[in-house]
Amino acid sequence: MTDGYPLGRVGTPADVAGAVHYLASAAAGFVTGAVLPVDGGLSLASPAAYLRPRPAVAISARLTRATREGAMVEQLGAPVAGHGEGPCWDPAAGLVRWVDLERGDLLATPPGGGPVTRHHVGAVAAALRPRAAGGLVVAVERGFALLDAPDAQPRPLPELWTDPTVRMNDGGCDPAGRFYCGSMGYDSRPGAGALHRLDPDGSTHTVLTGVTISNGLAFTPDGATAYYVDTATGRIDAFDAHDGALSHRRPVATVPPGDGAPDGLTLDAQGHLWVALWGGGAIRRYSPAGELEEHVAVPVRHVTACTFGGADLATLYITTSTVDATDDEHRYAGALFTHRPAVGGLPPLPYAG
Repeated sequence: MTDGYPLGRVGTPADVAGAVHYLASAAAGFVTGAVLPVDGGLSLASPAAYLRPRPAVAISARLTRATREGAMVEQLGAPVAGHGEGPCWDPAAGLVRWVDLERGDLLATPPGGGPVTRHHVGAVAAALRPRAAGGLVVAVERGFALLDAPDAQPRPLPELWTDPTVRMNDGGCDPAGRFYCGSMGYDSRPGAGALHRLDPDGSTHTVLTGVTISNGLAFTPDGATAYYVDTATGRIDAFDAHDGALSHRRPVATVPPGDGAPDGLTLDAQGHLWVALWGGGAIRRYSPAGELEEHVAVPVRHVTACTFGGADLATLYITTSTVDATDDEHRYAGALFTHRPAVGGLPPLPYAG
């Protein structure tokens, strides 16, 4: 017994809350009162009502739409990233690409798993996208860089700022082939970041200022709407997008603080949003109207981003981080995970420069 929690072995309230969070989620089914072995020996004794879970456990009770029974993720190989981020599908190479952000490395693997390649590009590798003409565009610590081939040395473009306390964080392309990436302070201080745009001609522009933790960005296929996350707001917002500019900002969905914080996001073929929950150990699907439709648990608290990939664009690839990972999480944290939802994704948008 620890702090009122009946346990099969000694554990902390956080251990139990995390286990109940998963067991009570739609991904695992609801706790029935039986003794349920979890993660190598932790057992929850009956009944569930004896537990005093933290607010995050109430996620499943707030779902008005049931998630698909048996929804689950699969780990794709061993953990390889310290802070995995920014996954994208490279159709020309037939590879899933993502970054190990704070190690400054670009990672890639076949869609079904296999060897992971690692290519170092600098102190930070924040986000990347394939280039339409071949190679990659990468957001590095204080700006952008171009690679003429995936394993080539980066050609840095002029730095966008000189402040050593600010770095790039996450981004994506619009249908016109512009590459956007947002920044944040290393200390996550309010308003230190901005959203920057790299046009196909190599010119750069600041699109938003006063951002705290610039994260997921995804455009509708017609380019008219951009969905965006500044994690500190706890929201997914929408903008009208026109010729590289963003206007008419409005909230689409708010993630309750106890459920985690929105991070990277992507759109599926129906125009619905999938978002990673930093600190929430899950990915979620929201409708364009902001309705919560699916909640899929991931066995790592810090889930960073997701993207559709594979030749059929039917698989979600999910990145995770080792930041503050517990001993039990280390077998999963930093790994790439997959999920097969009922609806697949949209073709990836490359950088046109």
